[in-house]
Amino acid sequence: MTEENPRLSAREMIEKLEPSLSRWRRVRAVTALLAGLAGMVFVIALWWSEPGPLPGRTQLGFAMFVVFCLAWAGYGAWLLTRRVPMFVTDRVIAAWIAVAASVATTTLLAVVAVQRGAGLALALVIGGVFTLVSAALAVRAHGRRAALLRRIRELQPPGEQSSP
Repeated sequence: MTEENPRLSAREMIEKLEPSLSRWRRVRAVTALLAGLAGMVFVIALWWSEPGPLPGRTQLGFAMFVVFCLAWAGYGAWLLTRRVPMFVTDRVIAAWIAVAASVATTTLLAVVAVQRGAGLALALVIGGVFTLVSAALAVRAHGRRAALLRRIRELQPPGEQSSP
């Protein structure tokens, strides 16, 4: 009978306590992957089926949506391939995708509103709300990740280094 080492590293403790990809994370990953792929197919089909040449800003809008959908699909695929605890890295990445999408969409809507000469305030208010919510989620995710990493450092025996 072999005796286990009674002193486990913080990483080993966490790996034993939590499966690396829980059911909820798998559902979230599959949802992001499928939603990203479905959105991309839908936007490309809509873009391709438009009769005649589209204005530049419309093409830019379609291209932005395709990029956002690809980002979410890539995020879902990345999340599904992770086999180690992520220490909330997945939430930080998702929050930054949301921030980038909110800022880019708000900017595009503001440019369109200015060119049309109406609705700029409404576009900025709605876009600002989405941007503020996504930024708040990013700050929260960074804070949670920092707290987890701080706790890991506290659990590490002196002289042992880990890099999550």
